Amino acid sequence: MRNKYIENFEKAQISEKTLPDFRAGDTLRLAVTIKEGEKTRVQAYEGVCISKRGQGTGQTIIVRKIGANGIGIERIFPTYSDSIDEIKVIRRGRVRRAKLFYLRDLAGKKARIKELRRK
Repeated sequence: MRNKYIENFEKAQISEKTLPDFRAGDTLRLAVTIKEGEKTRVQAYEGVCISKRGQGTGQTIIVRKIGANGIGIERIFPTYSDSIDEIKVIRRGRVRRAKLFYLRDLAGKKARIKELRRK
């Protein structure tokens, strides 16, 4: 049982931000605000969503991208964070699992996810 005041506060926080419908396997482009000293800038972070967990304001996603020299980079983002300006779904992936942690062990063409075909 959660405190009703906390629930009301979380509902207000969630209603301010609209998120697209996405799930594990989708390729996302996140616009992340980065603060460097007194300056702020928006940087794109594009990768495959490998996990989505939590609920309400505590919801987080793990996005994995392949960096330089084929090194996998994963970042955990709170979905309702102020540092995330925008989330765009680039492609929809066809996967059969909710958590795609097995992608960590795969490399190259084996790590590709088929695109979901809409009829």
